[in-house]
Amino acid sequence: MSTELLYSANLTGAAFLFYEFKQVIRLKQEGLNDKEIKDKIVTENVFQYEKTSSLQRMIPTLLRRTEVIDDTLRTMVLEDSMEVGKVINLYAIMKTDRLYYEFMDEVIKEKLHANDHILEKKDINAYFTHKAEQDEKVASWTDKTNNKLKQVFIKILLETGILKDKRTWELNRMLIDEQVKEHLRHIGDEQYISAMGE
Repeated sequence: MSTELLYSANLTGAAFLFYEFKQVIRLKQEGLNDKEIKDKIVTENVFQYEKTSSLQRMIPTLLRRTEVIDDTLRTMVLEDSMEVGKVINLYAIMKTDRLYYEFMDEVIKEKLHANDHILEKKDINAYFTHKAEQDEKVASWTDKTNNKLKQVFIKILLETGILKDKRTWELNRMLIDEQVKEHLRHIGDEQYISAMGE
């Protein structure tokens, strides 16, 4: 994990966004640059949103996610199963968002390794409290920002299938395709596989 990556609250404006992530990859593979991608998404409403006001916050995050994955992973997102694409999207989120990576690594991975398959609200609250004690920037966030981030963290867990449902708060191990695992090991990013609870 790159220590240069600062904590940010960017996920408040961009959650899992798998469909959108896939569309941005498709445009990138067509040879469009970042500005052309942004313009096309906005002018042609590529994501088919009723309201496009959230796009200005979302697009830079999606572009960052597509930048941190290589051509092999981009091709897998476009050509392999939705499950493979979701794993790669989660990897891209962790690679671009330090707070989320550390949440996966310090909370989810630890719970799964301890065979504790119930996530509790107190686990998430304790994590945010701990990070606020460690980092001034995190400590400066409002309750509103923290609550929104917690909601997004849970939503990502649900969309990846790591969290079965919000009623039981039961955790699942994510099934990670062998090709994806092999590729991430090959490029030296096995810590992300580990953070997913593998």
